[in-house]
Amino acid sequence: MYSLRFDMRAPAFGADRTDLYAAAIDMCAWAEQHGALAVVLCEHHGSEDGYLPAPLMLASAIAARTERLLLNLVVILPFYDPVRLAEDIAVLDNLSRGRASIVFGLGYRPEEFEHFGVDRTKRGTIADAKLELLRALLRGEEVYHQGRRIRVTPPPHTPGGPTLMWGGASLAAARRAGRYGLGLLANGSVPGMQQAYLAACREHGHPPGPALLPDPDTPTVTFVADDVDAAWDELGPYLLHDARGYAEWNPAGGDNSASAGISPARDVAELRAMSRSHRIISTADAIAIVRRGGMLNLSPLCGGIPPEIAWPYLRRVGEVVLPEAARSDDAEARPDRLSNAFRELMSTDRRPQ
Repeated sequence: MYSLRFDMRAPAFGADRTDLYAAAIDMCAWAEQHGALAVVLCEHHGSEDGYLPAPLMLASAIAARTERLLLNLVVILPFYDPVRLAEDIAVLDNLSRGRASIVFGLGYRPEEFEHFGVDRTKRGTIADAKLELLRALLRGEEVYHQGRRIRVTPPPHTPGGPTLMWGGASLAAARRAGRYGLGLLANGSVPGMQQAYLAACREHGHPPGPALLPDPDTPTVTFVADDVDAAWDELGPYLLHDARGYAEWNPAGGDNSASAGISPARDVAELRAMSRSHRIISTADAIAIVRRGGMLNLSPLCGGIPPEIAWPYLRRVGEVVLPEAARSDDAEARPDRLSNAFRELMSTDRRPQ
C-alpha cells in the first residue's frame, strides 16, 4: 500500500509550478489504477516557494480525475469563513462522491495569522466557534446565527456530512478532538495524548473515534530506487529544500518538537545520514515493507522535483513493488495491512495544529 502527498512547493531551482500542478493531478489518476490508497493535501500560506494555499481546489481537480482514491485534506480552520467553507466542502463531497475527509488544525506560523488578520493568541477560541457552526451546516441544518438564517446548499453527498477530524501533536489537540467527538489524526505525539483523547470523549459523551498517533521517526517523504546512491544524487537538493523549509518553520526548542518528520539536517549528506523524515529506500526494502503490511508515504513532487524525474520513482512503486509484494502475499493478512497502512497515512503534515 502507498499514499501520495502533495504540498506543491516550487522553489526557483525546481520545476515550473504550472507543470507541477498538472503532474500532481495526472499522478493521482495514474496511482489510483496502480494501488494507491489516498492522497494527502496540506495547507500553508505566504510561503516563498508557493506551498499549496488552497487544498480544496486541488482536491476538486483530483476528484474529477479519479473514482476511488481517498482525499485527505489538512485545513487550517481559523483562516476560513465557516459558511463559505461549508459550501466548498459540500461541493467537494459531491464531486468526490464522499471520498474526501478533512483534518482541521489551528495553524502555528505567525506570518500566516498576520496574512489573514487573525489574532494568533485567540486561535483556539476562534476555531471552536467556527467548528460548531460548520458542523451544523454540513449536517444539513438550517442555522440561525448572529441574526442570520443560514442554510448550505447543495447538501453534502455523505449523509450527515463528510468525515471531519482534528489534527495536532499536543494534549490540547487531543482534548479538542474528544470534546467534539472527532477522530484524532495526529501528525506526531506527546505522552498522554491517547489518554487525554479518550478522557475527553467520555467527559462529553462521545464514542471514541480513531486516534492515530505516529511515532516522530515516521518518514513523511519516501522514494523507492533501484540505485539509492544515484537517487540521492538526483533527488537530494529537492528533499533538502523541503526539509529545510519545515525546519525553518519549526525552530529547535519551539512547540513543534513532537511532530513527525522534522529534520535538523543542514545538507544532503546529513539528511541522508539521519534517515528520519526523508528517505530513499531500495526496491527490495520497499517490497519487504509492503509485504509485512507497511505503508509507503510517497511525496512524488517533493521540493519541486521536475515531473520527468519524479515519474520513474512513482511508477517503480505501482508497477514493480506492489505486484512483486503481492506475489507472495497472504490474502488473510490484507485486512491488517489496510489497517496498518491507514495508520501510516495519518502522518500528513509536520506541525502541531
